[in-house]
Amino acid sequence: MCGIAGEICYGDRRADTEAIRRMLPCLESRGPDGDGLWDGGRIAFGHRRLKIIDLSEAGAQPMTDELLRLTVVFNGCIYNYRELRDELTGYGYAFASTSDTEVILKAYHRWGADCVTRFLGMFAFAVAEHDTGTVTLARDRLGIKPMYLAESPGRLRFASTLPALLAAGGVDTGIDRVALHHYMTFHSVVPAPRTILSGVRKLPPATVRVIRADGTSSERVYWEASFTRPVAATGAEWAEAVRDKLRLAVERRMVADVPVGVLLSGGLDSSFIVALLAERGQKGLTTFSIGFDSGGGESGDEFEYSDLIAKQFGTEHHQIRIGQDRFLPAVQRTVAAMSEPMVSHDCIAFNLLSEDVAKHVKVVQSGQGADEIFAGYSWYPPLAHVSREQAAEAYAKEFFDRPHHDLARQLNPEWLVDTDVSREFVEASFARPGATTAVDAALRLDSQVMLVDDPVKRVDNMTMAFGLEARVPFLDHELVEIAAACPPELKLARDGKGVLKDAARGLVPDEVIDRPKGYFPVPGIRHLEGPVLDLVRDALHAPAARERSLFRPEYVNALLADPNTPRTTLGANQLWQLALLEMWLQQL
Repeated sequence: MCGIAGEICYGDRRADTEAIRRMLPCLESRGPDGDGLWDGGRIAFGHRRLKIIDLSEAGAQPMTDELLRLTVVFNGCIYNYRELRDELTGYGYAFASTSDTEVILKAYHRWGADCVTRFLGMFAFAVAEHDTGTVTLARDRLGIKPMYLAESPGRLRFASTLPALLAAGGVDTGIDRVALHHYMTFHSVVPAPRTILSGVRKLPPATVRVIRADGTSSERVYWEASFTRPVAATGAEWAEAVRDKLRLAVERRMVADVPVGVLLSGGLDSSFIVALLAERGQKGLTTFSIGFDSGGGESGDEFEYSDLIAKQFGTEHHQIRIGQDRFLPAVQRTVAAMSEPMVSHDCIAFNLLSEDVAKHVKVVQSGQGADEIFAGYSWYPPLAHVSREQAAEAYAKEFFDRPHHDLARQLNPEWLVDTDVSREFVEASFARPGATTAVDAALRLDSQVMLVDDPVKRVDNMTMAFGLEARVPFLDHELVEIAAACPPELKLARDGKGVLKDAARGLVPDEVIDRPKGYFPVPGIRHLEGPVLDLVRDALHAPAARERSLFRPEYVNALLADPNTPRTTLGANQLWQLALLEMWLQQL
């Protein structure tokens, strides 16, 4: 796990290595163990390293193979790198390290850009061909690892974080009005390639972009899960297939030259990971859970369940309690760690959790993704009896934060767009072939878009703020393929994630499997009061906010007068949604 940056210039123009040097400090938390820079003339790469595999200097980046005439920068982990290394050795390749980075170099030389189809893992990388000047950018299938792009005449820059691109300079920081519509409508999600800033884009998941020396380029999507039923199988057979694939996914994510822990919320997903590790004989497993002070009538922890799992499987468990003294300072620190504004209150929980976990381990497994691939959320059941023609309308009713017409009284006129672009985006997705039912279409959209730009991005941003690598076995692409093919009724059964619950039965205690669905409880954000409310008020009344004038004053004043009643469709605090965006913009 690392931070990567680079500049690609076209024609005779040389890359600006000083711009790369300006980006690297912004990536230091992602890679606190070392840095490097490669100057290839019209191409330059920078890297910040977190040592997880091959802790020696032989694994340092940017990595160049002079014989093959290739240089790579890479963020992520290739879990099957040892198997690929053996295969490539059979083709005559010699290795100077035991790193997965070098495997990418050799695999690229052997198979070209198609090498991505052989990688099991999470990754964002850039490979430069010295002789042709071609650069290939690639991102993993589920978008677990980020790649941001800033393009201008004559050059393209890339980085693991949006702030790193801003540090390089020359980026248009104006607000993208379409992205703002998505932020306000699509629960803060801005689908790739857009970001909230006009001058920054992101490489979509499962995408390879090939950039030639003259500046021409091409993109292709190399993977997509199929939401169709290839075979007939019983519910028990589907549950067995899910269990087998998850078992393999968890085992793959133990590959490391350092210890691997687990973020244990006490819910089904993280508990299942612990149970599978215990089943394979894992000893001395370290687990971590977090809890907050109660507020607004809500409990701030789920320690009852995480303690149960830790005791049953004999983990070395760390129960992290967060009081108000730590919570308030973490709010602005969390905002600063976001590459894009994310409204979920879980961000603060993950930031504080990561701070403490990083003192004990450098790698953790986490349960993110299970709800999006096994239909664990509340908006899926209402789609079960909806026709494909009505699906987009039903999805928008259940998921969108507000209808399009509400924005006219919430945003100032200059920030409005003429049409409901978020609804059009969903309709276009639902209209694509390859998803049999309305539920299938919703799960496909969520796994390709919402999952990538909300929970997955949240975990990456917050863990990497402390040099902690998070691995997500539920997003193993082979498990995602099984989940996609599984009939919706099996996923919707038993109040959601039915097939996953069946797969866990006998391994995970029934008390955890059958408990009501929980959420990461952070009362201090769900219920705004005291110093946090003061912070919100200051952000919305700041001179920069007044000058930007995104929101109608009467809307802001109404929310401040009643800070906890107006909620989005999914129950998020509307005032926090506005303030979070302003706080993020003001710290750029």
